[in-house]
Amino acid sequence: MAAGETQLYAKVSNKHKGRSTPSLLDPLLGMGFPAHTALKALAATGRKTVEEASNWLRCHRDDPSLDDPIPQEYALFLCPTGSLLERLQEFWRESKRQCTRNRAHEVFPHITLCDFFTCEDHKVECLYEALKRAGDRILGSFPSVVPLVLHSSISYLGFFVNDSPADVIREFAMMFATEASVLADCTVKPCTKQLHLTLAHKFYPHHQRTLEQLARAIHPGHGCQGPAALYSRDMRFVHYQTLRALFQYKPQNADELTLSPGDHIFVDPTQQEEASEGWVIGISQRTGCRGFLPENYTEQASESDTWVKHRTYTFSLAMDLISRKDGEASSRRNGELHPSQTPRDISSIQALQATIARRSVLVVRHGERVDQIFGKSWLQQCSTPDVSLSMEVPRAIFQGNRGWNQKTKTLEVAGKYYRPDLNFPYSLPRRSNGIKDFENDPPLSSCGIFQSRMAGEALLESGIRVTSVFTSPALRCVQTARHILEELKLEKRIKIRVEPGIFEWTKWESGKATPTLMTLDELKEANFNVSLDYRPAFPLASLLPAESYDEYVERCAVSVGRIIRACLGDVGVILIVSHGSALDSCTRPLLGLPPRDSGDFAQLVRKIPSLGMCFCEENKEEGKWELVNPPVKTLTHGSNSAFNWRNWLPGS
Repeated sequence: MAAGETQLYAKVSNKHKGRSTPSLLDPLLGMGFPAHTALKALAATGRKTVEEASNWLRCHRDDPSLDDPIPQEYALFLCPTGSLLERLQEFWRESKRQCTRNRAHEVFPHITLCDFFTCEDHKVECLYEALKRAGDRILGSFPSVVPLVLHSSISYLGFFVNDSPADVIREFAMMFATEASVLADCTVKPCTKQLHLTLAHKFYPHHQRTLEQLARAIHPGHGCQGPAALYSRDMRFVHYQTLRALFQYKPQNADELTLSPGDHIFVDPTQQEEASEGWVIGISQRTGCRGFLPENYTEQASESDTWVKHRTYTFSLAMDLISRKDGEASSRRNGELHPSQTPRDISSIQALQATIARRSVLVVRHGERVDQIFGKSWLQQCSTPDVSLSMEVPRAIFQGNRGWNQKTKTLEVAGKYYRPDLNFPYSLPRRSNGIKDFENDPPLSSCGIFQSRMAGEALLESGIRVTSVFTSPALRCVQTARHILEELKLEKRIKIRVEPGIFEWTKWESGKATPTLMTLDELKEANFNVSLDYRPAFPLASLLPAESYDEYVERCAVSVGRIIRACLGDVGVILIVSHGSALDSCTRPLLGLPPRDSGDFAQLVRKIPSLGMCFCEENKEEGKWELVNPPVKTLTHGSNSAFNWRNWLPGS
């Protein structure tokens, strides 16, 4: 043993003299492990058993940081137990399923008593003594139960601890900080602000109401009971992403990591330039080694899954029994206290399901249309002229051809589409009457396609659950719906239901007749996954040219009613892709509001951008629908004018 290590060992041994429990360090030193690495192993495993520490050392034999003097970070929490913990864990599962992950899912249910702080490996047992002394001093005045009051804001949901119980708990935290400073030479910052048990943090605004209803189903009852628990974490990976290995992986190359199911991997999102697509670079918690690993062999884990529970202090006999039972079951179970599993009360499950059985309607305007950029003559800019060919050939050869004109004995050859600008779509679907039908039923531009995909990607990230899709029969709306569904990975699972009743106000359509729109068969032939079974509120043939404003808003109201009734059994988001006017005409009937004045309506609709959204949510308790924040942000961008390189020629 080196001289420095001998002094360190002597210092640690002297601190433990006179204690009845045998030192965990001696057996590790007897196995030949250096003192500094043995102490590091004990700190990393919660100083529980020699076996755990020795296994850690064997796994970390190739860890390049094994000899680095990097201490663990520690924090003190008040952790709920028993039935309250069970209900909180149920909330964690349901909120993640219904509203996707938020920051609260990174840590188990807890009340923070002090911020994370560092402690040298050879002084960790002094922290345990500090916890015991602080607990013994406050034991007589510590509240037997901690009352909880629900608090909600735009980005936070949780229970607050108020009044005198909060003052006693803060006093306990300050006592621990003082004892830790004296005994372990640690700088500990106790929590002096509002004590809280976080349920959700940094969530999407449109999820607030659902989260609140889930929280009300917790019913904290008599409050929180639980021990104070001391946890530690590896300070190097605080801002890393945590992955959990699902499958075993044997390295094929020297720079790859070995994976076993359950391994935790720390991944720095800012240092992935070297990784190929489908691979990430990470550091194994089990071995400390760094290397490449296949990302599809892992799943996202919570930050606290890698924390280590060291010691707990219980404030009553009842809690002590729970804590002991928990400790006997497992010395480390991802830092969570697990009460015995009992069958859930059926009524509580039904009550929880009732709170999340909520329907929503998301009305979206289509993406940028090609004539919006290139004007009414856009079709002439991207197609060759129609040609009439005189045919001195037997009639039978061309009989049945759509372009054959028997009267003039000519074959009408329609123009062909080409792409004069990158913002024209790559191709156009086939239509029975040829390219001319696109003139009043234009497709999305290339930017419109991009906008639609961006919106779909954002909706996917928001975590909303789309259960059905309805669109106007206009091609641009059907295209927008398809691209959104593709980004949501639902293009094969959900059929697009075409509802002519939510088509644009026909008074705004050019021409004296309604546009010739693609039939369901034509859309099907063009690979749109449209439903052939849906019976719309208004068949395509029923649309009236130049209808009045009253006829238009009545048509939309009837159509929205049909859509809602068609989705009575669905719990999720009904996506309606239509025109800018639909953001008003399709939401006001739901909200129970009368139509706007036609002049105000026209002024309002002109301001709606591509992929503008309105989001309505059903409030079953009050028997009404409400307009709430859309699940994604708006898409804003500038114009990009045409460019002619010939203007740069000399003399131009």
